[in-house]
Amino acid sequence: MKKNFTLLLLLAFWTLLPALSQIQPAPDRAEGDGQYGRLILRGVTLIDGTGAPPIGPVDIVVEKNKIAQIQVVGYPGLPIPESRRPKAGPNDKVYELEGHYLLPGFIDSHAHIGGEGQGTPAEYVYKLWMAHGITSVRDPSAGNGLDWVLEQKKRSAANEITAPRLFAYTSFGQKAEKPITTPEQAKAWVNENKSKGADGIKFFGASPEVMQAAISENKRLGLRSAMHHQQLDVARWNVLNSARAGLTSMEHWYGLPEALFEDRTIQDFRLDYNYQNEQHRFGEAGKLWKQAAAPYSEHWNNVMNELLELDFTLDPTFNIYEANRDLMRARTAEWHPVYTLPSLWKYYQPSRQSHGSYWFDWTTEEEIQWKENYRLWMTFINEYKNRGGRVTAGSDSGFIYQLYGFAYIRELELLREAGFHPLEVIRSATMYGAELLGMEKEIGTVEVGKLADFVILEENPLQNLKVLYGTGAIRLDENNQPIRVGGVKYTVKDGIVYDAKKLLDDVKVMVEKAKAEGNVILKQPGLDWE
Repeated sequence: MKKNFTLLLLLAFWTLLPALSQIQPAPDRAEGDGQYGRLILRGVTLIDGTGAPPIGPVDIVVEKNKIAQIQVVGYPGLPIPESRRPKAGPNDKVYELEGHYLLPGFIDSHAHIGGEGQGTPAEYVYKLWMAHGITSVRDPSAGNGLDWVLEQKKRSAANEITAPRLFAYTSFGQKAEKPITTPEQAKAWVNENKSKGADGIKFFGASPEVMQAAISENKRLGLRSAMHHQQLDVARWNVLNSARAGLTSMEHWYGLPEALFEDRTIQDFRLDYNYQNEQHRFGEAGKLWKQAAAPYSEHWNNVMNELLELDFTLDPTFNIYEANRDLMRARTAEWHPVYTLPSLWKYYQPSRQSHGSYWFDWTTEEEIQWKENYRLWMTFINEYKNRGGRVTAGSDSGFIYQLYGFAYIRELELLREAGFHPLEVIRSATMYGAELLGMEKEIGTVEVGKLADFVILEENPLQNLKVLYGTGAIRLDENNQPIRVGGVKYTVKDGIVYDAKKLLDDVKVMVEKAKAEGNVILKQPGLDWE
């Protein structure tokens, strides 16, 4: 029984989840213009997602939902000769966008669609994503139930709802009738999962023989996989085991330091540790990278090189743990009062039973430990990228004070902090995300023949990633007054042009309505002056 304890926990959780946690699906689409027979975006500076430097002015022609032409039409600072431009017919839609920047639609590689516990309807989540240029998301665990996610995926693909493209990765063992304890049961569940239409599987842990069977069978079937190597099983199955078995990507970083251990085989847990105590779980996790091999040591290099040889993807989700190194910053982010639903704010509060609400007594000592944890973690991630490894951008929003959409832009900033050039950051958010999904022939870069998914804004995001936030970036004007600049202006998904700022306004109205209905004011935990 002890051997199967983790599986029993997961089975109980996933059996109950669809009944408890399905959120309100998105309403019929009432936003967006297009698709057009022919759409011309004129005069943009193009950042194509491949790592190439910006180029412009460029005119881009879209026919329905496909990129049909990319034409360099002149030189910066000079008038554009009309003779160089694609000709517009009487029925063509033209956007004059000189001075704007155009990027591929962003891909959030780790994006939950909220839950009943957070009180987040799908419309709220989707519009926050789309307002920040996110046009595709990988939903790891399909927490609202696979059927629910697949129905939303179908409606999004048909543009019947305002939502990114959705990719459903079922949690391993979800809706199984009994615990999966043998390789044969694992393979049977994996085959059933594919037959139901899932895009892949998210793993947490199981016995080595079950993990080996499930991951390898999933890969044989042509599906992709992700894994959060939870502490309950990582001592016997770490990232190297998963990568060798055929796992597509690791989420967060659990399981990687364990593969880098040299003088131990088990994390140096405090002796009163209890995995169900969330502060124990996250506090001790902040000490883990210090227990791993030193950067650039022989073992550190050997592990990295093997992962590179296996074409393994790292999806670090830096932002979701940032409260651990600066709790006040995460709690007081400027967007919470306007865009965070009261129910989500309540979910974030310190609690012994809400996942990720673990600040029972979070001290300066924990924050210092986590800052060192980040330094070592970021060193590995940056070097992995430098050696040609695939690193993607995932947000894991809806927990730990990280808000959908806004948290994704913070993830881009943290990749920059890790050492990525801004063009490398954009590549992780676009091309590499598409490769992770197996969608690189359709999305991820701005190239002729690909789907028309774009992010359009008036500021240069390479100079300041903050201009991608819905709240923009602060700049001092000629009158010595602080103003806001930036924010995504248009998000184009499948050839349909969405007003990103209008989507944010819709979210603001949802939040205002929820506050009014519940007579709620967002307050900082334990303070009585608000």
